[in-house]
Amino acid sequence: MPTWLVTGGAGFIGAHFVRAALARSDTRVVVLDALTYAGDLARLEDVLRAPNLTFIKGDICDFDLLKRTFAEHAVTHVVHFAAESHVDRSILGPQDFIRTNIDGTYALLECARHAWADPAGKLFLHVSTDEVFGSLGPADPPFRETTPYHPNSPYSASKAAADHLVRAWHHTYALPAVVTNSSNNYGPWQFPEKLLPLMILNALEGKELPVYGDGLQVRDWIHVEDHCAALLAVLDRGRLGETYAIGAGDERANLDLVGLLCAAVDQIQGQAAGTAARLIRHVKDRPGHDRRYALDSSHLRQELGWRPRHSLATALPELVRWYREHKPWADAVRSGEYLKYYERQYGKR
Repeated sequence: MPTWLVTGGAGFIGAHFVRAALARSDTRVVVLDALTYAGDLARLEDVLRAPNLTFIKGDICDFDLLKRTFAEHAVTHVVHFAAESHVDRSILGPQDFIRTNIDGTYALLECARHAWADPAGKLFLHVSTDEVFGSLGPADPPFRETTPYHPNSPYSASKAAADHLVRAWHHTYALPAVVTNSSNNYGPWQFPEKLLPLMILNALEGKELPVYGDGLQVRDWIHVEDHCAALLAVLDRGRLGETYAIGAGDERANLDLVGLLCAAVDQIQGQAAGTAARLIRHVKDRPGHDRRYALDSSHLRQELGWRPRHSLATALPELVRWYREHKPWADAVRSGEYLKYYERQYGKR
């Protein structure tokens, strides 16, 4: 039976992936997560006792821990989510991004290389971002797998470096590896510093909705369940050494997206149309804010037969209801350090 080591498996995307993986009767899952501010076992609470799941609290930079984990659990696959992933935080403090995203990926690659003397049946899946490609103009075609890298933030630069390490280990050491680059994810259990949960929770509570700059930055959005389905397709049928762009082609300007969720909040709260939208406040833009991201996922669709099942227009009302019903969880993670971060990020802009 294959054993998948899922790093960052208590994070937003990682936890959704773990659930999808556990639904497969032929797979053991080992979750490795340091449980930093963005990692939360509440996301896995109802599956933690599953017979095919093992949880390990630990740091991906810990070589000794990684070596033991590969040996004791006979790891055959690595699904590497663990990363510092918020651009704003990378601007405030880039050092953690260098350590986790670059040094941590290096540690995993080295431990996999030495553990997999026989590479047959093994795979290192590195989960990355569209931000490594830089910024698009309004009329530019979407990023493809062959688009040159042009990262513009400490976060995207650290992820670009990690992508290059994975490719180098595949080319130089024949490590069986695949890289995926995903667009912006959304869905339940996302940490509230991210755009959609931040805006939904503030709108539900009647708080200001801080929109960077003119709000016309465009992002390509994909539901986290669609992203996980794409990753499973890559694990099952992807070609070694390939890169796959994972995007739903659902492009929205930030201001339009906030307006869409405001309308959903108004309807679900039973309040007059336009009530939530009056909370929008334009704040000083963040440094180096990329203008547009978009991904062409035709390679993935044609080669592996994957298609997204969700769209923002239909998923947003359900997402608003989810955050309203799970407000105790949101309140718990928005305490302490998060409040200090929020005030520092938006209070004086």
